[in-house]
Amino acid sequence: MQRHLEAQIETFPIAGGFTISRGTKTQAAVITCTISEAGRSGRGECVPYARYGETLEGVLADIQAIAPAISEGLTRADLQSAMKPGAARNAVDCALWDLEAKRAGTTVAAMLSLSPQPLITAYTLSLGEPEAMAAKAAENAARPLLKIKVGTGNDIARIRAVTAAAPNSAIILDANEGWPEDVLAEHMAVSAECGIKLIEQPLPAGRDAALASIQRLVPVCADESVHTGGDLAALADRYDAINIKLDKTGGLTEALAMKQAAEKLGFRIMVGCMVGSSLAMAPALLVAQGADFVDLDGPLLLATDRDPALTYEGSTVFPPQSALWG
Repeated sequence: MQRHLEAQIETFPIAGGFTISRGTKTQAAVITCTISEAGRSGRGECVPYARYGETLEGVLADIQAIAPAISEGLTRADLQSAMKPGAARNAVDCALWDLEAKRAGTTVAAMLSLSPQPLITAYTLSLGEPEAMAAKAAENAARPLLKIKVGTGNDIARIRAVTAAAPNSAIILDANEGWPEDVLAEHMAVSAECGIKLIEQPLPAGRDAALASIQRLVPVCADESVHTGGDLAALADRYDAINIKLDKTGGLTEALAMKQAAEKLGFRIMVGCMVGSSLAMAPALLVAQGADFVDLDGPLLLATDRDPALTYEGSTVFPPQSALWG
């Protein structure tokens, strides 16, 4: 029996809005891909990202364009060369994993010989004025790991304010490529003084060579600078960690291979996400097993999630049930 692919755009409201150095969004716009065969269906979700030249319409068209090949039996292995890395391939790849597990009467975790455990995820605070960010940090000071959006020419007040407001939380800074090179050393020194655990993508991708020549007082994590395993070797002199996101790698298949390659090169592993629903987080939770940092809080930022959804208890996220994915 032939497989049938469908894809649609869905939106989920964000609770209170979400601000980074590039702007503010009030809803998460995602694309859901469903592949059906013999009465069983597998699903995947992706979040197109304008920073990488993606649009909802363009990604939807890319997914729909692969439908004839999927119908004719395109395998997940062949998909890796049939589609380029990015959001579209992610949705299709994860849908194929889900379908494979359901056809076999098992789980994706079992297929990977994993026994997934609950994980502590970071909780992200939007970029704002120092006083407002400190107030949000204080509200969430019981969470063990906070991720703070920064990325301006002067974030020193923000760094000091949030660390003072949540003294018992481990804190990651995410600059989203927003720090000018001339403030890098000072921001790094203040971050070290305040006990920051990780700084994510301080300089623009492609213009981050300065990271190789300064003393990295706090470990630095590549995000926009790294998409797939092929990017890793060139980053070894300037980053200490990498952020693996399925929407960048183009799915679970490449994410797993990339994680293995990164570990061999000595990188610390962070597994992150775009702002999406539980369906997008579910496969990433398998990659995140054993990771140094987990940032899969997308559903915690939404006003409404899918049903069924992942279970979150505070900052602890539990592995998905098969009714959701996998």
